Amino acid sequence: MHIGGLAIFDSPASGVDIDALIEHVDARLRLVPRYRQRIRDVPGNLALPVWADDEHFDLAHHVRRSALPRPGSTDQLHELVARVLSRPLDRRRPLWELYVVEGLTDGRFAIVTKTHQALVDGISAIELGEVLYDDEAGPGERPDSDWQPRRGPGDIGLLTEAAGELVQRPNALVDVARRSALDVGRTLGRLGSTALGALHVAQTVARSAPHSPLNVEIGVARRFETVSTDLKSFREIRQALGGDVNDVVIAVITGGLRTWLQARGEPMTTRSSIRALVPVSVNHPDSPGQVSSFVIDLPTGEGSAVMRLHQVSYAMRANLENQRAVSAERLVGLAGFAPPTLHALAARVASGLSSRVFNLVVTNVPGPQQPRYLAGSRLLEAYPVSPLAQGQALSIGATSYNGRVYFGLYGDRDAMTDLDVLGSCIVDALEELRQAL
Repeated sequence: MHIGGLAIFDSPASGVDIDALIEHVDARLRLVPRYRQRIRDVPGNLALPVWADDEHFDLAHHVRRSALPRPGSTDQLHELVARVLSRPLDRRRPLWELYVVEGLTDGRFAIVTKTHQALVDGISAIELGEVLYDDEAGPGERPDSDWQPRRGPGDIGLLTEAAGELVQRPNALVDVARRSALDVGRTLGRLGSTALGALHVAQTVARSAPHSPLNVEIGVARRFETVSTDLKSFREIRQALGGDVNDVVIAVITGGLRTWLQARGEPMTTRSSIRALVPVSVNHPDSPGQVSSFVIDLPTGEGSAVMRLHQVSYAMRANLENQRAVSAERLVGLAGFAPPTLHALAARVASGLSSRVFNLVVTNVPGPQQPRYLAGSRLLEAYPVSPLAQGQALSIGATSYNGRVYFGLYGDRDAMTDLDVLGSCIVDALEELRQAL
């Protein structure tokens, strides 16, 4: 359940200063203290694990250096990301890693982040990528050299705390088992309180997810692909055909999935669909991190690109009825580069629901439309990586940044051997909508 990201940077003329990057990360850790903490299990599993400062924290273990062999192609970078994200994290240490990848073409370098979703709750801990970036290319902060770990409780202390928790909350031991069912119940209760919205949501969730090649037994190895598109195209489609940019993004993904399924020779009728869990940021008091999970059927059987967009827009409106969705402008206005945390929260929401309800997770988070910098290096491209749910072979994340929309396609290595084909189909689906204007 690793949440990740691939960020590509324009390297300074003097080359990548690894020491400066490490100092920059060290300085920003003061903003995310959870990244210096590790999991402590309670003896006998009498209570949920707790967070405690890592008394032997070693930044060198978490910030690592890598390089691509010549020629430093995009395919080589994708393969590296897939390998890094598929390896388990060491639970004896804080649950994150950051790789500085050199050797890309045109003198660029990349940052690959890898964080266990348990680390990010949007309240006490945000995704590391959100605090690394600056609005200007000036010098970064000085490292937090004064940090000293707090001495953690011993086994007796952990048992004492566990006993106190059980006295105060006798049902604590079953919280984890109940979480999924409670999340489903809260989601159904929140979605569409009007008659139209409630009817649409109930009809969608009451049915099991449609059969699709996306739902198979998966292994541990992964594939990763990226797609870069022009945000202007999405805005032009929205203005001409209606909906919002998020609707257009989902409609483009729908069109890409349709063509990909056809290329695979999958049987298809006009009523064929793929069910997506689409986490959306909302203003709601009982939505952790202000993220709600909306389930919609993507109309992959619809042959008209325009009709697909209208159907997606209708489905999203039915879910959002009487909800206070957070606008793209407000999301972009959040401190730092907000998309990494919001993608992470979306993954947490998805993992709390039964995978039988949906076929794949689709996340789309708007980002800043001005350049961002990391220790003086300009961020060129930003791709999200969302973890796969059990029995699901594909996840799709999208992030807009500085006039572009970047898609990260993450798939099971055996089930998604044609992940690159899906990437091409998404590009074609965007062009299909543009041609309809």
